Amino acid sequence: MPAPIHNTAKENILKRIRQALSHPTAIPFPGSESAEDIFHPAPDSEELALLFAEQFTQLQGKFAYCSNTSELGEQLTHLRKHKQFNKIFCNEQAIKQILTELGVVTHNNNLADCDVSITGCEALVARTGSLLMSTAQSSGRTASVYAPIHICIAFVSQLVYDIKDGLQYVKTHHEQLPSLITLASGPSRTADIEKTLVVGVHGPKEVYCFLVDDGV
Repeated sequence: MPAPIHNTAKENILKRIRQALSHPTAIPFPGSESAEDIFHPAPDSEELALLFAEQFTQLQGKFAYCSNTSELGEQLTHLRKHKQFNKIFCNEQAIKQILTELGVVTHNNNLADCDVSITGCEALVARTGSLLMSTAQSSGRTASVYAPIHICIAFVSQLVYDIKDGLQYVKTHHEQLPSLITLASGPSRTADIEKTLVVGVHGPKEVYCFLVDDGV
């Protein structure tokens, strides 16, 4: 009985792949690849902060710089009055302690019913204006995407220039890489339907980043 047609076709394809692998083609332009970085990092934290703010706001994020935690409290109070939110979710102990000292009451057991979630982050990526977060944070996967408003409290010492610097930052701060590392660049937005941009469909409609100067 002759071999099935599809098996013969499969063997022909595999044979051609083996032949191609046994005679590799030389790279046509060996000097075109460079090990040098295309983007050059900003030299200091002040320029990193300015670059992050610029990129983050271009992506419809809301940015505020705070010279200390007292100013952070004032900014949060002003935002709370302006947006009129009451139910605040936060379950990151370090952030929650700061909020408690500032007199901000949180409801850390009911994410489904909250008006806003407040989290920290692993790092801030200046070049892309992104919040780098991971499952190593106690807020987990959902706190930054479930609530209609996400507030991230970060510190100048967490600023890095590029994504690879952020991944290295995470690597050096954890014994093992977290199971999930994600980048959030502004509020959720999509243009799937008739190419019309809609904000807040798959995540928060508003994202705020409060950058606190920790003297680094």
